[in-house]
Amino acid sequence: MAVLLLTPPIAFVLYLLAAGLLLRLSERFAATSPATAMKSSTYGSGETGPTHAAAAGYRTFFVIALFFAVLHLGTLILGASTLQPIAAVYIAGLALILLVLILG
Repeated sequence: MAVLLLTPPIAFVLYLLAAGLLLRLSERFAATSPATAMKSSTYGSGETGPTHAAAAGYRTFFVIALFFAVLHLGTLILGASTLQPIAAVYIAGLALILLVLILG
């Protein structure tokens, strides 16, 4: 019976029920206060927020993500394969890709 409770689908449902029960019980004991404009405003650490919308640039994120993806997948492929002379060519290719990503 204990092993059955630890299977992922049943454990997920049990944790979901426990979280829902905890949510309902915590709503009863939470303190209430009247709604004010200060409570619904955003907090900007004491400073006024910018008046123009910021445009996030994802270029650096994608370069870093691609760097780590190439590095990790290359390591996984090298680790799962047998050590042969062709691995040196593969490592040289990985080094070239990483160099291009670093230098931009």
